Amino acid sequence: MSYVSTLYHIVLRTHCSELAIAEEHENELYAYMNGIINSYNGKLYRIGGMPDHVHLLVSLPATLDLASFVKALKVSSSKWMKTNPHFPKFTGWSQEYAGFTYSIHDRDKIINYIKGQKEHHKKMTFAEEYRRFIEANEVAIDNRFFMKDA
Repeated sequence: MSYVSTLYHIVLRTHCSELAIAEEHENELYAYMNGIINSYNGKLYRIGGMPDHVHLLVSLPATLDLASFVKALKVSSSKWMKTNPHFPKFTGWSQEYAGFTYSIHDRDKIINYIKGQKEHHKKMTFAEEYRRFIEANEVAIDNRFFMKDA
């Protein structure tokens, strides 16, 4: 028996940072994404965001790599959103995403961070938040490509 805990904070951005997730329909998207997470035997601790991005705190099985999971999540949710009349401005997710591992001891801190997205973005743009988030996890940013969609 192996004992593994994987806790990921994932951030997905809409293509070209489109304001495509209307607040009155965001819970519909979040429920759909939770269904995808469940289908992969993952656990969603918290989801939230703004019209141009979504934060997720999830635990995934040790046999599932992050890149494969995010690809499946983006493909499935993108197809669903493009056919859902509640998301008429959605054209797709950005190719990039952020995903970082955390200790279970950080879980409540990340949950509270995601819960506070609406308040948080009254003081900071998504670009500022995204840059700080990536840099805080000590990942180098190539400014030639940062938040640029082809």
